[in-house]
Amino acid sequence: MKARRQQAIVELIRREPLATQAAILDRLRALGYGVTQSTVSRDLDELGLARIRDTKGRLRYAAPEAAAPVGRADRLRRTLEEFVVGMQASGNMVVIHTPPGAAQAVARSLDEAETDDVIGTVAGDDTILVVAREGVSGQTLLRRLESLAAREAG
Repeated sequence: MKARRQQAIVELIRREPLATQAAILDRLRALGYGVTQSTVSRDLDELGLARIRDTKGRLRYAAPEAAAPVGRADRLRRTLEEFVVGMQASGNMVVIHTPPGAAQAVARSLDEAETDDVIGTVAGDDTILVVAREGVSGQTLLRRLESLAAREAG
C-alpha cells in the first residue's frame, strides 16, 4: 500500500503543480487513500520531493530525477524544457538560468546524463555554470542544449 501511495504522489506532482502538503493530501483522499498529513509529510521526505519555483514563478513540489521512469537523456530533455529560463555561452562554458531553487535539479540532470560535451557543472540557487570538454566551445554546447530542450517542447 505504501509503495502504491508513494507512486500516486509522484504521478500527481508530475501532472499538477501541487504546492502544499494539504493539496497532495486532498488529491490522495480523492483517489481513495486514507492518509493523514503526517503520512504525506513522511512520504514526501522519503521520496526526496522538494518545493521549487517553476518557470512561471509558482511554488510546487518536484519529483526527484532518479524516480522518473525514463532514460537519462529523456530526463535531461524534460528538465531543460521545464526549468531553464535562459542560457548564454562564453568561451568553453554555458551559463544556465533557472527559477529560484531549480538550478541543482537541472545540474544534476546534466551530470547524470553524462553527455560527451560536458565535463562538469556548478550550481547555485538559480544559476548553473556548465564547463564544456576540451575542444568543445561554449557556443557549440549552447546550441546542443537548446536543441535538446526544443525537441522535448516541440
